[in-house]
Amino acid sequence: MVTTDWKSDLRQRGYRLTPQRQLVLEAVDVLEHATPDEILTEVRRTASGVNISTVYRTLELLEELGLVSHAHLGHGAPTYHLADRHHHMHLVCRDCESVTEADISEAAPLTDRLRATYGFETDMKHFAIFGRCADCARKARTTEGSTTAT
Repeated sequence: MVTTDWKSDLRQRGYRLTPQRQLVLEAVDVLEHATPDEILTEVRRTASGVNISTVYRTLELLEELGLVSHAHLGHGAPTYHLADRHHHMHLVCRDCESVTEADISEAAPLTDRLRATYGFETDMKHFAIFGRCADCARKARTTEGSTTAT
């Protein structure tokens, strides 16, 4: 669990930590990478009256205030995570849909080259690389090997 004083963070920015904001922040913290629908499901475990528009509005505000961040990890809705966690990029498995966090420093050679060649400053915290995780790659090699052998 991340130890964040959300009440102080919000108060410093002129906002209160309402029950809905706290529930959304707690859901994002617990789920780590979650879509608004997944956050709603988690919030409704405690507060059944919360609706999806409340979740979207709350996420939008919390992102404007720098408490949560989002990334697009596929064709669907963005996924949200706490912004105070280290900046990372996402490795998304196309087979099992697992998400692995990789430190942004892993992409330093790429970001340095983009800056040098194009003058382009990257925003790696919204970056996702799609492929296969180690388990799915191993399974695929095993399946391909048994298909070739027949």
